[in-house]
Amino acid sequence: MYRIDLLNKISKKGLNLFTEKYEYRADISDPDGILVRSKEMKDMTLPSSLKAIARAGAGVNNIPIDKCSEKGIVVFNTPGANANGVKELVILGMLLAARKVTEGIAWAKELKCEGDKVPDLIEKGKSKFGGTELQGKTLGVVGLGAIGTMVANTAEALGMRVMGYDPFLSIEAAWKLSRTIKKAPSLERLLAESDYISLHVPQNKDTKGFINTDKFAIMKKGTILLNFARGGLVDTPSLKKAVADGIVGCYVTDFPDEEVIKTDKVIPIPHLGASTDESEENCAIMAAMQLMDFLENGNIKNSVNFPECFLDRSGKQRITVTNQNTPGMIEKITHLLADNKLNIADMINKSKGNLAYNIIDMEGDINPDLVKKIQSITGVVAVRVL
Repeated sequence: MYRIDLLNKISKKGLNLFTEKYEYRADISDPDGILVRSKEMKDMTLPSSLKAIARAGAGVNNIPIDKCSEKGIVVFNTPGANANGVKELVILGMLLAARKVTEGIAWAKELKCEGDKVPDLIEKGKSKFGGTELQGKTLGVVGLGAIGTMVANTAEALGMRVMGYDPFLSIEAAWKLSRTIKKAPSLERLLAESDYISLHVPQNKDTKGFINTDKFAIMKKGTILLNFARGGLVDTPSLKKAVADGIVGCYVTDFPDEEVIKTDKVIPIPHLGASTDESEENCAIMAAMQLMDFLENGNIKNSVNFPECFLDRSGKQRITVTNQNTPGMIEKITHLLADNKLNIADMINKSKGNLAYNIIDMEGDINPDLVKKIQSITGVVAVRVL
C-alpha cells in the first residue's frame, strides 16, 4: 500500500486515478509520496519514508529542492498542464493595460444613483479611459517554454509583432512556435524594441531580481511589463523608480506584495494564472500519473532535480539506485549483482547535475542482504526494489 500525503486541496480528477494500492489524505503518517500545490514546504521535516513529491503546477519555489536531492527524494512538477490558463490571463493582462477597462468599470459603477443622466454622463466621461490597441505593437517574450510559446503564438494571431528570447529553447518548444516569430539576437535587443514585455522564466538564485535598473534603462518609455512567472524576477525598488521615470507605463503581475500594490501604474492580480477548473484538473492528473509511475515502476518524467529516466519492464524484479554522479558507481553496483549470481535483463543510467539514477531489471530475485550491500556503497543515496 502506497501512502500519499495531500498538503493542499487536489482535484478529484487526479485523485481518482489512484488505484486500490493507494491510500491518500491530508496529514497521513509515513507517506511514500506528497501531492502539493502552494503549501510552503521549506521548513517542513521530510519523513524518512518519503520517496517523491509531485507539485501540481510548474513552479517549485515552495519545495526545498536541495534538501530533497540530498535525501534522494524525486521532485516532480507539471510543465504545460496549466499553460493555457496562464496564457489567457497574460493576454487579458495586456488588454487591461492597454484599454483602462477596470478603471472605466469602477467609474461607471459610481454613476448608479444618477438615474436618467447616466447615458449622457457615460458619453461625456468615456474619454478619460481611452487606450491603445494591441495590433501592430511589439511583444517581447522572455522564455519560450510551454507558456511563453503559447503567449507568443496567440499574440501574433492578434496582429502583434512578436520577438522571443530563450537561450535554452528546447526542440519540442521550437516545433510549437510559429515560424514567423522573430528570434531576438539578444535580451538587450528585445528589451529595447518591445512595447510589451512578458516574462516566462523560472525564479532561482540566478534569476532573482532579473529585471533591475540596468534592464529598465534599456526599455522604451511607457513599456508594459507583464510578470506571470514569479514575483522575485522583478526588483521592486528598480520597478518603482522605472514607474516614476515613465519607463514602465504599466506593470501587470500575478504575484503582488505590499510594496508592489502601493506602487503607481500597477495591475495586481491575486495569483490567478492557473486558477481555472481545467488547469487544476490537468495539473492534478499529470502529478498523480507521474507519482504513480515512479512509485510503482521507478520511471521519472518531469522532475526538477532528477534526470528523465524511463524503462519498460522486463525480467523478474526491478531495482532502482540513486547515487552521486561520480565515476565507477555502475561498476560497483553491477559487481555486487554479479557476485550474487544475478543476471541483468535490461538497465538504464541517467545523470543530472550531481545525481545519477539507475533502473535495473533483474532475471532473478533480489534479497534484502544484497540491498543492504548496495546501500553501503559510498555515494549511494537511495535504493528501491520494485
